[in-house]
Amino acid sequence: MAPQSDQPKAVCLLSGGLDSSVTLAEAHAAGFETYAISVDYGQRHEVELAAAARVAEALGAKEHRVVKVDLSAIGGSALTDDIEVPKDRPEADIGDSVPITYVPARNSVFLSMALGWAELLKARDLFIGANIVDYSGYPDCRPEFLQAFEALAEVATVAGAEAGAKFRVQAPLLKMTKAEVVTRGVELGVDLSLTHSCYDPVITADGPLACGRCDTCILRLAGFKEAGVEDPIPYAEAVSGDG
Repeated sequence: MAPQSDQPKAVCLLSGGLDSSVTLAEAHAAGFETYAISVDYGQRHEVELAAAARVAEALGAKEHRVVKVDLSAIGGSALTDDIEVPKDRPEADIGDSVPITYVPARNSVFLSMALGWAELLKARDLFIGANIVDYSGYPDCRPEFLQAFEALAEVATVAGAEAGAKFRVQAPLLKMTKAEVVTRGVELGVDLSLTHSCYDPVITADGPLACGRCDTCILRLAGFKEAGVEDPIPYAEAVSGDG
């Protein structure tokens, strides 16, 4: 029998995007044995799940699981329905209101999946890549939501309700700008070329290309430019984050 690790365990939500990938690296840097979980939620493009698998392997996650929960059966989002993804919005307008790319209650569902696995693993830490840019527009990325989920975990699990376990929802990027996330990813040695952020990728025979025009591409490119780092992923149009 293999010896048990003395490292504390953490379950990390991993979409394959910039934020969740750097968050997984942060969990490693904090000394956790990491278990990555991705959700196949009926998104229009499975490119992000392929990216998540690459990132989990590259960052040495102990295990990576993909859980299928079909949120397209509920709908209401440009990421699950046949609704046009917003393009070419000014960066200053992104985050002013909840966008059509919001998937109803998505992080409630995702964190619940992570919590269930954490209870089985006897892990007490959940990592999520929420940050200040997202929580300005997405209610389930806000600090109030993360704190409320911690309280829920204490009464929603046997470990919490009967054994007094305290679960922590950790969002190490919460107060970082996208430029700071890029810089931190570089510091932690994350191969950012493995990540995928685009809401509406262009699928080609040679692989997916980021559109460069959706909200998340605009924010990503701005973050790389401000950080003075060239974005290593391919784009469908001649865009660059190298400043």
